[in-house]
Amino acid sequence: MTRTGERPEAPEPLPHPVVDNHCHLDIPANDGPGEPVPVAEALARSAAVGVPRIVQIGCDLVGARWAVQVATTYDQIVAGVALHPNDAARLDAAGHLDEALAEIADLAGHESVRAVGETGLDHFRTGEDGHEAQARSFRRHIELAHALDKTLVIHDRDAHADVLRVIDEVGPPPRWVMHCFSGDAAFAQECLARGAYLSFAGTVTFKNAEPLRDALRTAPIDRILVETDAPYLTPVPYRGRPNASYLVPLTVRAMAETRGDDLAELCRAIEANTDRAFGGPWNLPSG
Repeated sequence: MTRTGERPEAPEPLPHPVVDNHCHLDIPANDGPGEPVPVAEALARSAAVGVPRIVQIGCDLVGARWAVQVATTYDQIVAGVALHPNDAARLDAAGHLDEALAEIADLAGHESVRAVGETGLDHFRTGEDGHEAQARSFRRHIELAHALDKTLVIHDRDAHADVLRVIDEVGPPPRWVMHCFSGDAAFAQECLARGAYLSFAGTVTFKNAEPLRDALRTAPIDRILVETDAPYLTPVPYRGRPNASYLVPLTVRAMAETRGDDLAELCRAIEANTDRAFGGPWNLPSG
């Protein structure tokens, strides 16, 4: 679905701050040649509705370098760096995967980087000939998260069983997040049993997402996170228009309604969960 068109109006602010734990501030809204929204503007808009902090995810070498730079510049942002599984398969086919993984390992050691991710498996966009390379890259990222005591952020598309298989083979790190959780209640329980945090995006608002809402209902309140994956996955009623961190309140309100939670209580839990999941709080600008 296209993400062209005007940006939606800002929703009503949340009663307590939450963190957008997965955002791509460097990607233009239409994936085209246009420029992304300036970081300072994006931060101001999200802070105005109760989303003052962001985890910026860089999932290729250019994006990872940019994530470190922007997280160094803005106190409100920390970074995650990795090779997206689809990029891992392409890099392997070109003979450059090991070289790229080495640079990710160097970037991941930066103090502004809290996460190794998004890594994982994608059996939707990459054919079977690229699955072995994805799994090899995934294992290397898990090992890196262990070695550096960083949070592991997992991309999983049409690969639930294989994601769990690799996690079990290598062993889950102390903190790991299922980014844009896409499974049902049974898969949620498998992830939770291994210590995962489940991060819900705008997809939880989609009409065809009842299995995902079942997963949200079954998750303990201390394992739930929220994200945009912006500029993708814009929540209803703006599906198809550009997503951004300032739209997180739409997703959080839908989550509270689905679970029957008090909105302020859920917001407080999400904020605390995000701090635990990403190795502790990070500071907002003083003054």
